[in-house]
Amino acid sequence: MESAMELAKQALIERECARLVTAYTHLIDFGNAAHVADLFTDDGTWESPESVLRGRDEIRKSFQARQDNTLRASRHVCTNLLVEVLDEAHAGGVVYFSLYRHDGDTHGRAAPLNGPLVVGQYRDRFVCTADGWFFASRKAEVAFVRRDSTR
Repeated sequence: MESAMELAKQALIERECARLVTAYTHLIDFGNAAHVADLFTDDGTWESPESVLRGRDEIRKSFQARQDNTLRASRHVCTNLLVEVLDEAHAGGVVYFSLYRHDGDTHGRAAPLNGPLVVGQYRDRFVCTADGWFFASRKAEVAFVRRDSTR
């Protein structure tokens, strides 16, 4: 049986990992995507079916391009987060995501909605360094893609 102290440490680690998951989506969706790189370790990796980015510099460059695309509106809706604490400095996680996206000027109005563009899950590895918790890796896995998607 785990002690109250062990459970409190585990809950704190889970909270820190959940904060990273949420910060990632907010940075992208609210125009600060280049700062996603700051959520990763120096040698962290970000992976999707289309590409693998290694290190903060590659991650920053790729997400800067997303940030520069000011005519793209997006919302990453993340649910069903499960964090598994491995030890005091390592954790793993999986979270489902639904990506809603519109490309084009909305003239200050709500973007048209045709359902999610992509539904899948992120598989995450988290690590605690002297500077706090970071993504060591984040892998996007796609389960569903909207038929009319050109992604």
